[in-house]
Amino acid sequence: MAAPSLAPPRLLPSGDTAITVEFCRIIDELANHRVLALDRALAEEPIEGVTETVPTYRSLLVHYDPVRIGFEELAERLSALARLPVAPATRARRWRIPVAYGGEHGIDLEDVAKTLNMTPDDIVARHAGGDYRVAMIGFTPGWSYLSGLDSSLRIPRLQSPRLLTPSGMISIGGLQAGIQCLGGPSGWRLLGRTAVRTYQLHRDPVFLLEPGDAITFYAVDGKQFAEQERAAAHGEWVAQLVTP
Repeated sequence: MAAPSLAPPRLLPSGDTAITVEFCRIIDELANHRVLALDRALAEEPIEGVTETVPTYRSLLVHYDPVRIGFEELAERLSALARLPVAPATRARRWRIPVAYGGEHGIDLEDVAKTLNMTPDDIVARHAGGDYRVAMIGFTPGWSYLSGLDSSLRIPRLQSPRLLTPSGMISIGGLQAGIQCLGGPSGWRLLGRTAVRTYQLHRDPVFLLEPGDAITFYAVDGKQFAEQERAAAHGEWVAQLVTP
C-alpha cells in the first residue's frame, strides 16, 4: 500500500491554530488507513509545535501553536509525511464485546430483519460474525465508528432520528457499525446493547477503545447483560482484551 500512487491530501487551514489533512471526501477504508498512519507518524516522531491530533474517517486535524511553528512550515512537513508509504501498524489490540441482541435491548432488530429479508437470528449471526476496526471516535465521548460491516447488513439510517436512545447501543447505519457509549440522539438502527463503557470518566483508561483497534462481538442473554452492567458500573472493562 504506497501513498505515492494515491491522490495527495488537501491541507486546509482550520482557524489559525489547526490544519486539516484531508485524504478524501467520502468514507473510504484506504483513506482511513492513511489517516491513522499519519497520526502514528506524528506520535512516533513529534513535530515541535504540534499540540494535538484528531483522526477521523477521512482526515486528520492537527492542532499547533503558531508561536512555535508557522502554517507554511507545518503544512510542508505534514504533506511530506502524508506522501510516505503507509507503514503497517503494529499488532492491533483486539477486543471481544458482549451484546444483548433484540427485544428491549435492540428494538430495531425485527424491522431490520424484515427489511433485509432475513430472520433476526440471521442478522445476529452476521453482525456477531463480523471483524470490525475502530475507524474513529466522535460525535459524543466514546462513540466508536466501526468499519467492516457485512455488505448484506447495509441499510439506510432512520428517516427521522430518535431524540434519545439508551447508553451502550450497538447499531448499524449505511455501511457502518457503531458502539454508542452515552445515551443521546441517533438515527442508526439499534440491534442490541452492551454493558461495555467505551468512555468512563473516573476509570483508567477513560477511553477504552482507540482508532485502529480490532473488534468482534458475541451474544449474551438478558441475565448476563444485567450482571455485566453492574460490573461495568464499578469500573470493570467487561470487554475482553484478546491481544494487547
